[in-house]
Amino acid sequence: MIMAVPSFGVGTFRLTGDVVIESVSNAIELGYRAIDTAQIYQNESDIGKALKRADINRSDLYITTKVWVDNYERDKLIQSVKESITKLGVEYLDLVLIHWPAPTSNVAIEEYLLALAEAKRLGLTKEIGVSNFTIELIDKAVDILGAENIATNQIELSPYLQNNKLVDHMKTLGIKVTSYMTLAYGSVLNDSTINDLASELQITPAQLTLAWALHKGYAVIPSSTKRENLASNLQALKIVLDEKTVQLIDNLERDGRLVNPEGLAPEWDI
Repeated sequence: MIMAVPSFGVGTFRLTGDVVIESVSNAIELGYRAIDTAQIYQNESDIGKALKRADINRSDLYITTKVWVDNYERDKLIQSVKESITKLGVEYLDLVLIHWPAPTSNVAIEEYLLALAEAKRLGLTKEIGVSNFTIELIDKAVDILGAENIATNQIELSPYLQNNKLVDHMKTLGIKVTSYMTLAYGSVLNDSTINDLASELQITPAQLTLAWALHKGYAVIPSSTKRENLASNLQALKIVLDEKTVQLIDNLERDGRLVNPEGLAPEWDI
């Protein structure tokens, strides 16, 4: 039985040192319980310091990390997850994802997904999943693991890049969509449609965009170094949008992909 991936978490991409310690500490104080990191972010130890400071039960937190491509070989993958656990100062992880499909990697998808499943069997993580997988890759993962064993596919998804074919496919499989870059590096916050709608609703553009994603059933993991923004973002959980507003945001689709690293990214769905 897969635990539900929390609908709202705090992201930590590009945050390290005292900055990420403060961000995660503020987030937990404000009520965030899901924390998203990755081995390549090089901030797991810093997040561990924030977790140690927090007066909260481990069972109330939901901690996600992602395995980096250098660690996809079976033995390396298991060891890397153990190292992530040590750095974070916890006894287990809630969710471990394959970070990128990395088509140029010498490690077959079967090897790294079965190694990920082994990490779960060993009790290193409660759930497993993938990130940046296309329809073709999701289908391969389902063949290897079973859809019921894939908690989420974390993908770039914003009003400018809605990935509708992939999202619809994941829905039919019962796999949760987690949206990263929901605010498109902040560019949607300057969008005239977003700003006009937010003004009408007397909410912020960020709140509107996050509420749009939540309305669609996606999990979101926005990050911020500012406590007031973390608090403001969290209010998106309370916002109910009507279908007209949602449709106006849907109309902003422009295939606006921002993250496409060579050698790591797959051939994207069209």
